[in-house]
Amino acid sequence: MADEIHSSRPSPESRRQQILDAACERVRQSGFHGASMADIAKAAGLSVGQIYRYFENKEAIIGAIVAQDLAEMRDKFDEMESQPGTLRDNIDEHLPEAIEKCFDPRRAALALEVVAEAARNPKVAAIVRAADEQERALAKTMMERDRQPEWTDAEFQARCEVIGLIFDGLLMRGVNHPDLDREALIGVLRSTVRHLLT
Repeated sequence: MADEIHSSRPSPESRRQQILDAACERVRQSGFHGASMADIAKAAGLSVGQIYRYFENKEAIIGAIVAQDLAEMRDKFDEMESQPGTLRDNIDEHLPEAIEKCFDPRRAALALEVVAEAARNPKVAAIVRAADEQERALAKTMMERDRQPEWTDAEFQARCEVIGLIFDGLLMRGVNHPDLDREALIGVLRSTVRHLLT
C-alpha cells in the first residue's frame, strides 16, 4: 500500500510543469503584474508555500517559461539541421507550421506578455536577452549552410536579424490581424526568406 501511495506522488519535474502551466494560463489572462503567486498557486491547485519550493519568485517562473520555449526552438533547429537539402528547402517545409504557431492566440499572448514584462523589469530583460542571444546563435549556425561568399559579416548578421524580425512580427500580426490569409502569407514569406538566403 505504501508503495502505491509513493508511486502516485507527482515527480518534481511534473510538479514544476504543473506550476508552469498554471502560471502561463494566469499570465495570459491577467499579465505578469496581475498574476500573483497566490493566483498561480490557486490555478495549480497548490499552496503558495508549495510554489516557493520550486520557484524563488515570479522572475524564476518567467525564466523557466523562456527556457522551455528556447528548448523547443533548439529541438526544431536540430530537426532542420539533420534533414538533407538546403536551408531554404527546410524552411519552405516548416514555414506553415511556424506560421500556425505564431498565430496561436495563447502562444502569442504569452510571448508578448514576456516581452512587455522585459520592458519594465530589468531582471526579466536579462533573462529574455540571454535567451535571444542563444536563439540568434542557433539561427546563425543554421544559416551558415547557405551563406553566400560575397556577404560581409555585417550583411550576414543583418540578414539573420531580418529573418528573426519577420517571425517576431508574426506574433503581433497574429494578435492584430488573426484572419489574415495564411496561404497567401506563406507564399510571400517563402519568396522573402529565399531572397534573404540567396
